[in-house]
Amino acid sequence: MKTIALEIRDRGTFIPALAVKMVPTIGETDMDTDAYERERYLLRRAGFNFDNTSVILCRMEASGVDRNATYDPWAWGSGARTMTVAHQYIEQNFDHLSSGDVIDVEYVLRETKEAKRSERLTHPNTDQ
Repeated sequence: MKTIALEIRDRGTFIPALAVKMVPTIGETDMDTDAYERERYLLRRAGFNFDNTSVILCRMEASGVDRNATYDPWAWGSGARTMTVAHQYIEQNFDHLSSGDVIDVEYVLRETKEAKRSERLTHPNTDQ
């Protein structure tokens, strides 16, 4: 499985998140073959289909948060525009994303002409 950390942004919103592409990790050596098969087995038993790859999206502030993680972009609930749009975008673009990337919902929806920059760059002295 491949995991990336992302910064999800919207109007006045900053959400640190993890995205996990639910496919077995292809190893670089023969020793990794067994790990690949173990992941493949568990993913299949959990119901994941490798033809239509799912992405589990999880808010990093996991403690006590309702609807914290899901593989279904629509499961975030009504009024959850930020997470639903971000989740769909991440699923469609996962292989082109890297840890630390910003998913700007306003930009994805073409409400703004320029994507937000990471708060890591715009507020470098904020270590919160």
